[in-house]
Amino acid sequence: MAHLLILDALNLIRRLHAAQPLQRLSDEAALQGTRQGLLRTVQALLAQVQPSHVLAVFDGEQPSWRHACHPDYKAGRSPMPEALRQGLDSLQATLWELGIDSLLSDGDEADDLIATLSLQLCRRQQAVTLISTDRGFCQLLDSGLQIRDHFNRRWLDAAYVQQSVGVQPAQLVDYWALTGIGGANIKGVPGIGPKSARALLGDYGNLERLLADPNPGKAAARVQAHAAEAQLAQQLVRLREDIPLGFNLRDIRYPPA
Repeated sequence: MAHLLILDALNLIRRLHAAQPLQRLSDEAALQGTRQGLLRTVQALLAQVQPSHVLAVFDGEQPSWRHACHPDYKAGRSPMPEALRQGLDSLQATLWELGIDSLLSDGDEADDLIATLSLQLCRRQQAVTLISTDRGFCQLLDSGLQIRDHFNRRWLDAAYVQQSVGVQPAQLVDYWALTGIGGANIKGVPGIGPKSARALLGDYGNLERLLADPNPGKAAARVQAHAAEAQLAQQLVRLREDIPLGFNLRDIRYPPA
């Protein structure tokens, strides 16, 4: 059975770069420290996971379909340090030296590329381990995807979702549709916070049944009054699984032929 290791590349690289003592280093020294950290981290992951296939997935530089739906998507998020952005090609080359190919597509977010690839393999009963701290991927857990937070040394699994959010993985998209996601500038429903969202999903199970209730209570009526906002947030939060990938699994075998 194949075992694919996916690196959420920018998630990994930005955290390694942030760990450098930037105020005491030149841009080049910080980039070199990030490169060394990337080498050490990825070599350790390869030894731990022992994958048969590996791929690093990067975001493209063009706005995604989410920006077309919601022009303020991710507005206000701190930009990547320019020196790091300029050094991404060299970091991608570092991964290539380890035998790891990279996937990126202008206009497609890494999250959607990862979701598409993960679900394709999991549905074929193949093992997939994703290295990321982004809990947005937890909406995919029911597929069989394993998500490893390397920095906090924990698995982002169903127990983690229940403990940290208080819902089931299958309810995460609707939970965030109600509460919004501040870091991505996705608004959700005004006046509905985590506690109300958990209670509503406990009562209704999902957003569709909530919106269809002919006799809603106060909180459900609020959601119904803002149905368009909730449905937009739901669309933005849900990861796509239909991105054309343009390669075969044999192309990312590890170690490469």
